[in-house]
Amino acid sequence: MYCVLQTTCRRIKLGKPPPSVCILQAIRFTTTSSKNSVKADPRPELKVTATTVHTYDKPLQRKHVKSGALDPVLVPGGVAIETNKRRKDAKVIPEPDWREIRLDWKQLPSSYLKLSKARLTTLVVLTSMAGYAMAPAPFEWSSFLICSLGTGLVSSAANAVNQYHEVPFDSQMSRTKNRVLVRGVLSPLHALGFALASSAAGTAMLYFGVNGLTAALGLFNMVLYTSVYTPMKRISIANTWVGSVVGAIPPLMGWAACTGSLLDGSGGAFLLSAILFTWQFPHFNALSWNLRPDYSRAGYRMMAVTNPDLCRLTSLRYTVALLVVSAAGPLLDVTNVWFALESIPLNAYFTYLAYKFYKESDSSSSRKLFRFSLLHLPALMILLLINKKHWASHGSDAAKDSIEVSVQPSIDSLITPPNPATLGLKLGPVIETS
Repeated sequence: MYCVLQTTCRRIKLGKPPPSVCILQAIRFTTTSSKNSVKADPRPELKVTATTVHTYDKPLQRKHVKSGALDPVLVPGGVAIETNKRRKDAKVIPEPDWREIRLDWKQLPSSYLKLSKARLTTLVVLTSMAGYAMAPAPFEWSSFLICSLGTGLVSSAANAVNQYHEVPFDSQMSRTKNRVLVRGVLSPLHALGFALASSAAGTAMLYFGVNGLTAALGLFNMVLYTSVYTPMKRISIANTWVGSVVGAIPPLMGWAACTGSLLDGSGGAFLLSAILFTWQFPHFNALSWNLRPDYSRAGYRMMAVTNPDLCRLTSLRYTVALLVVSAAGPLLDVTNVWFALESIPLNAYFTYLAYKFYKESDSSSSRKLFRFSLLHLPALMILLLINKKHWASHGSDAAKDSIEVSVQPSIDSLITPPNPATLGLKLGPVIETS
């Protein structure tokens, strides 16, 4: 009995059979040896028979868990356990590494809208319209519409190229995993063709329909977004500042489309650009705060991921900067004093939400800051238009000059008598008779 127990313990230490099998073997050997009166060998040979014991060896079960159905397998020690093993009648169809992308022409317009990020493009076009409307020059519908359409096409091309570069990373994020290129609705070559056609058409419209300065700004912004900002998102947190510059250029395009220049002496174009630049930090930082797991999984170096304290502090700083930038409107002779006063409650509440986000730093405060930012920018643009100081100043000066030219001859005719020769009259000498 001592030898059996010693052998059992040795087997348990080596990890060969489960404990239950060792106990069964010990009991079986004891009963057989007690019946025989013959002197047993000091080291008897143990005869192990296959005994089915419904027990589970966890490492083996975990090893076969992915295979399929449950089948008995004989393990060392003669114990049959139930492990996961794929059935022979199951048909396994390997998934191919590639599949053919068939184009659905009915869904093509909606796919193009998703490829161009319709909401972001709409925001870019609206800020360009605001720049055109705020410029102190005559409003021309033709150049206004061409500028808006050209800006939208260039922005659509930039967004399409951005999605083309980020397909491997968008597939790892919950927010972007359903994009058309990730799902395979459109092929990468199709997306590049759409981007090339949109950029060529938009740049040509801006150059021939508006002016060369507006076209140059649009082309520069597209290159900055696709070739600098997009790869920089995986390198440094400075990508947020570069992205804010990209968002600040559309108001300059609208201003240049209306006046033909950015250096008109007032600085109004750069006021709008500064408002867009500062607004984007609390807007994007609040958005990225709740997307930190996605950004971290995809490898994007955002402030919310790599430096959360700086993310919250930057949001607060730039909401305070919005108060200063808005107060500069009357000083730059772009708006009246009422704009600086009316924008204080709007910017102050924006700053308050940023302060709560800085202190609490939770999903609720970041969500409130992001939602209010969507209302803050349109409201501030409306206040700018309402309190605009110079409405079509160039056109009013031209009209004033034409009125002066047309009225001047009539005034001169009243002061000096008309020449009889110019009237076609022949007057003879008057003879007085008595």
